[in-house]
Amino acid sequence: MHLKIEGIRRRVAVAVAALGLLLAQGAMAQTVGESLVKSRICLGCHQVDTPRVGPPFRAVAQRYAGQPDAEAYLANSIRSGGRYRWGKLSMAAQPQVSPEEAHEIAKWILTLAPEQKKP
Repeated sequence: MHLKIEGIRRRVAVAVAALGLLLAQGAMAQTVGESLVKSRICLGCHQVDTPRVGPPFRAVAQRYAGQPDAEAYLANSIRSGGRYRWGKLSMAAQPQVSPEEAHEIAKWILTLAPEQKKP
């Protein structure tokens, strides 16, 4: 009986540790992406919740949340720029942002989407 309880405790400990790692990864992506947004001139045109020259990051997140390949699409848009995705606005290409940085920024933007309500 004692061995069975120890086995259960061990499984619970492993599950808790795995959950902690998953949560830490999400927080790290958010921290890296947010830092890049601040250091890569993104805030010159975008804010989190307020329209500026470009759309707010939260609006971008809402538009693309749940779409297949949203992260890759946004990362490509960051580096390549785009026209007429938000009315008459055009986004200039940002070649100074590396592909890896663009993916981190895209991941962070997508974390801003509100949780989907369950039916």
